[in-house]
Amino acid sequence: MAHRWTNTLTYADVTPRAAFLNRRQVMAGLAGSGLAAMAGRAQAEAVPEPNSWEEITSYNNYYEFGTRKDDPAKYAHTLKTEPWSVKIDGLVDRPGEYDFQDILSEMTIEKRIYRFRCVEAWSMVVPWNGFELADLLNMAGVQEGAKYVAFETALRPDEMPGVAYPVLDWPYREGLRLDEALHPLTIMATGIYGRPIPNQNGAPLRLVVPWKYGFKSIKSIVRITLTEDEPPTSWNMANPREYGFYSNVNPTVDHPRWSQASERRIGGGLFAKRQPTLMFNGYESDVASLYDGMDLSEYY
Repeated sequence: MAHRWTNTLTYADVTPRAAFLNRRQVMAGLAGSGLAAMAGRAQAEAVPEPNSWEEITSYNNYYEFGTRKDDPAKYAHTLKTEPWSVKIDGLVDRPGEYDFQDILSEMTIEKRIYRFRCVEAWSMVVPWNGFELADLLNMAGVQEGAKYVAFETALRPDEMPGVAYPVLDWPYREGLRLDEALHPLTIMATGIYGRPIPNQNGAPLRLVVPWKYGFKSIKSIVRITLTEDEPPTSWNMANPREYGFYSNVNPTVDHPRWSQASERRIGGGLFAKRQPTLMFNGYESDVASLYDGMDLSEYY
């Protein structure tokens, strides 16, 4: 049994709803097996700018509903999320169309408070609810030859007005190396602040990979494919010079058009001081070993 991750952020680092005013720590240390001692702890730097439900759900990128930050909140209500299913195929033992509610019945839903860092150099702290992607992949049965995991977002032109414009080659696609996908930090989010995840944030099921730039955390997933080869990903296909397959948060490697050394915390106001960006978004002790021997400056 894989070890579980232990959270170091608490509701003191976000703006709690009334139901969470007791500021209890969200993730207790979960007892694991003999591998539990290997679980790292994320760096515990204080997060100076809190984020409310309103900030999290009104400022985001979801180009299927428009390119402005407030477009998803305006238009994503058109997406029908019930019923919902996820096709899992490729190098798995039990391929098929998995009903979302059936998936939930088999998963352990946890509360995770994660830093979220957009490639555009803004950031948030988000209290997610979800389950480890590893648990879903294990349910489907990963075959020996699998090395990567590919994801696809729903493509519904009648419900997604933004896909009428060729911003990207739809449907939205993302991918991870298998060891990244199986890491205990990698989750499939189903909620925020204990509520079901809103449409504009990727309902009913989205990926969250907190040490990578936000566009890697694909929303409204309808397909997961295990493959031997590195899968194509939307932003990398659109502009490989600016958006690499790995896209780990790295303050020492600038985006070709702006610095990544610092970030603007959403909710801090127009004149708030920018904050230094942390290597791997603050999760270096947990994930750096995944990239031993790689020149990270070449794997943006």
